[in-house]
This record gives sequence, C-alpha cells and structure tokens, in this order.
Amino acid sequence: MTEEQLAAEFAEHRQVLVGAAYRVVGSVSDAEDVVQEAWLRWTGVDHDEVRDVRAYLIRITTRLALNKLREQKARRESYVGPWLPEPLAVDDDDPAAAVELADSVSMAMLVVLETLSPLERATFVLREVFELPYDEIAETLGRSESAVRQLAHRAREHVHARQPRHRVDKARHDELTMRFMQAAGTGDFDQVVALLAPDAVLISDGGGKKRAALRPIHGAEKIARWLFAVLADNPTFEIRMGRLNGEVAFIAYDGDVPDTVAFLETSDGAISELYLIRNPDKLGRVPVVEP
Repeated sequence: MTEEQLAAEFAEHRQVLVGAAYRVVGSVSDAEDVVQEAWLRWTGVDHDEVRDVRAYLIRITTRLALNKLREQKARRESYVGPWLPEPLAVDDDDPAAAVELADSVSMAMLVVLETLSPLERATFVLREVFELPYDEIAETLGRSESAVRQLAHRAREHVHARQPRHRVDKARHDELTMRFMQAAGTGDFDQVVALLAPDAVLISDGGGKKRAALRPIHGAEKIARWLFAVLADNPTFEIRMGRLNGEVAFIAYDGDVPDTVAFLETSDGAISELYLIRNPDKLGRVPVVEP
C-alpha cells in the first residue's frame, strides 16, 4: 500500500479518532497529538494483518490516549482550582462529525468521565461509545477479559449514578439556556435565580489565570451573586450563543476574543449544573460567533 493510500485511509477515520482521544484526555490539543502519533504507528503496521481498519485505529488511538492521560497527572495535581475539559468545536457543515460527537462528548458527560480511573475511562469509551468486543478491549489495555468486564461494569454504574434522573429534552434544554443567557445579559438577578434549581452547582475553571471559584459553588442565590460579580468586573462582555461539544453553550466575548464558555445541564425543568471554562489556554479554538 502506498503512502498516499495509507494517508487516505487514515484521513477517512481521523474525525472518529480525534473524538476517541478527546473522550479520554479531555483536551483538543492533546487529542490531536495522540492522533498524530497514531498516524506514525499506522505507517509501520503490517496492513495485511488488519481485518477492521476503523476498530484497529480506535484501539491504537485509545491506548495512546491512555498513556497521555497518565502523563497529564502531574499537571492536574498542580492545577489551580477545578479542572474542566477543553471545549470542542465541530464543523456544522460536517454531519458525520456531528453524529460522531453525540451525547458522549457533552460537557456533563466529560465531567463524569473525569471521575473514572484511567482504565475505566478507556474501557467505557471503547465499549459504550464504539461497541468494541471485550476481547479486543482486553488486548488493547493489556488486561484479562474478565478484568475488562469488571472495569466496564464499574464505569457504567458510576456514569449512570451521576447522570440526571429526569433530564429535559433538547428543545427544552435549549430554551432554558437561551432564557438564562438573556437574564444574565440584562442583569435580571431574580430571573437567573428562578431558572436555577435550589441545589444547583457551579464549577468554574480559570486555571489560575482568570477569576474562578476554587471550589464548586452550591445554591441558586450564591451562584447568581458570583455570576453577576464576574459580569460587573467585565462590563464590555458580549454574550452570544454557540454550539460546542455538540450542544448549545453561551460564550462571553471581550471584543472578538472568547473569555468564558458556559455549559448548562438541566433536570426537572431547571438548571442543575453550570460549567464555566475561563482558562484562556482552553479557549483558543473556540470560534467567533457572529452577534
């Protein structure tokens, strides 16, 4: 097989591979580094031995992503405040890419995946997202099939326990997000509080470079006060709607520079979680949304 043929075959699956790596490492730049390394591995493989190219590439990529996740450990331990995944933009003109994202790269799902062990996370991605058989996952991770089944069971149970019991449908979620954005943008404190569940939680990631709470904030009024304090400190913010991680998000721009990306999770008709990414190192790939 020529290098051009290898490149064409790899390119056919590249979006899938970036998605697989991103689900494991939570960083777009790290995911792309992983996929580049997977390409180098791919060029040295005996391709006559590969029965299913897509599954093979997903396995290589996930194994490399698992190594990258372990390398991140030191960075995570010294990180200032909560760590949230980097927002992921998808080309709206690429339906295949949008389908590939689905629910498994929503910010809420990625936050749950962050609570799994590295092996549980890799197993969950390979089994629940890509539906690989247990024997192939075992070979990928260097574990026995019975151990992989246990990892998959623990991961499923953990993810299920952390998901909202009564998540609202997409249309209702988008409506609540829009109303929240409008209330925040117009300074309507009471409306912001009314849209939040009484036990709502806000997690903000500034990485020590932007104002962010060092611990989660609990309760509708506390969250509203913190949000309006941030807005008061940044009177030039312009809040616009965008689509990141396959879902509606609102983006606060300072000029045309993204300053904050916010994702809302809804349950029982109210906003139950807010995830705010303010670390500028994680916002460089957020596109400029027209007003």
